[in-house]
Amino acid sequence: MWQTGCKVYSGGIEAAFTKYPVLEPSFLYGGYPCKDLRHKFLMAQESDVADFSDESFPKEVEVIPLPGHFFDMVGFRMPDNVVFLADCISSRETLDKYAVSFIYDVGAYLETLDKVEQMEAAMFVPAHAEASVDVKELVRYNRDKVHEVSERILSICGEPICFERILQEVFKGYGLSMNFEQYVLVGSTVRSYLSWLKDTGKMTAEFQDNMLLWQKA
Repeated sequence: MWQTGCKVYSGGIEAAFTKYPVLEPSFLYGGYPCKDLRHKFLMAQESDVADFSDESFPKEVEVIPLPGHFFDMVGFRMPDNVVFLADCISSRETLDKYAVSFIYDVGAYLETLDKVEQMEAAMFVPAHAEASVDVKELVRYNRDKVHEVSERILSICGEPICFERILQEVFKGYGLSMNFEQYVLVGSTVRSYLSWLKDTGKMTAEFQDNMLLWQKA
C-alpha cells in the first residue's frame, strides 16, 4: 500500500491485525512484546483496510474462508478458476526444514485441509509452495505433519510436564534453534496443539504447586 497506493481488503480479525500491527507480536508472545519482537518480521507497517463487503471489492472474485493457520485467513477464486490458497499448505521442503509450521487453531486447520483436498480448480497457488493443478498429495503431507507433531507432543507428556519443558523437548527433537522469533512462533503453535489435544480428550492439564502441568490422557 505504501509503495503503490493500492486499496487493501481484509476481513474479520485479520483486518484488525493489518490496521494495528502490534497485535501480532502481542498475540504471539501473550503480553506486551519486548523490543526483540517489535520489528518488521513480526510487525508490518500499518495499513488502512476495507472489508470484503465494500462495494469496491471486485464482485467476480470469490472469497474462500480458510481458517486455522490464522484467525480469519481467506483464499480467493479468480474468474479464470485459479485459486490462491494463502498460507494453508506448505511445501514438503518447508515442512521438512521447519517441522512445526505455525498454526493458530489445529482443529479448524485440519477442517480447512479437508476442504482444500476436495477443491477443484484450473490451478492452485499456495503462498508457500509451487503452483499446481493438483494439491491433494501436498494437503495429505501437511495433514500427516500435523498428526506427527501432535504425537510427538503426546510422547513428551508421558509424565506431568510444564509448557517450557515441552517446548524445549520439541526444539530438541526437531533440531530447531531457539531465538525470540522461534520462541513465540513455535511456542504459540505448541500451545495451540495442547489446547486441541486437551479439548479432544487426548491430554489432561492440572495445576500443581502453582504450575500448569500437561499429561497424556
